[in-house]
Amino acid sequence: MPYIELGNDAPGMTGLLRYRPETGKVLSELAEVLLRGDNTLSRGERELIASYVSTLNGCRFCAMSHGAFAAAQLPGGESVVADACSAPDTAPVSGKLRALLRVAAAVRDGGSAVTPQDVAAARQAGATDAEIHDTVLIAAAFCMFNRYVDGLGTTAPDDPALYAHRAAHIVAHGYLRD
Repeated sequence: MPYIELGNDAPGMTGLLRYRPETGKVLSELAEVLLRGDNTLSRGERELIASYVSTLNGCRFCAMSHGAFAAAQLPGGESVVADACSAPDTAPVSGKLRALLRVAAAVRDGGSAVTPQDVAAARQAGATDAEIHDTVLIAAAFCMFNRYVDGLGTTAPDDPALYAHRAAHIVAHGYLRD
């Protein structure tokens, strides 16, 4: 049960977006740009970065949601997401994505935890400056989203099918409400 009365029973971020539509709109727009906008990283790769950071932060709702969204858009689906979130150094993802996940993990530890060596390794693996930028921004944004969701004690359903159902909607329509 959330720590404050949200006036709705939607889980996680969904309930918070409905509680404060004026901030919900801005947060949804940010998610839309970061995770679905034009980019050389695929939507699935960006969702995987979001799920990985959320997993590291222990935010069950965001990890499950974005894991389902990534799985729906990546070859290998759920098993690739599970492997990347639990053991990114051996997961069946590209070397570039593996290096970007290391950058995302460093951001999660703190902005200054990202080192020139992390950035050089990502570049060496083929990441562009824009991809490195977007990885840092996705990781930083999800640290905020995770703290928002968990800081207000929102609920996270246990049934993976509910996240998969939501994934179909996100893949087809995105994060902006009609």
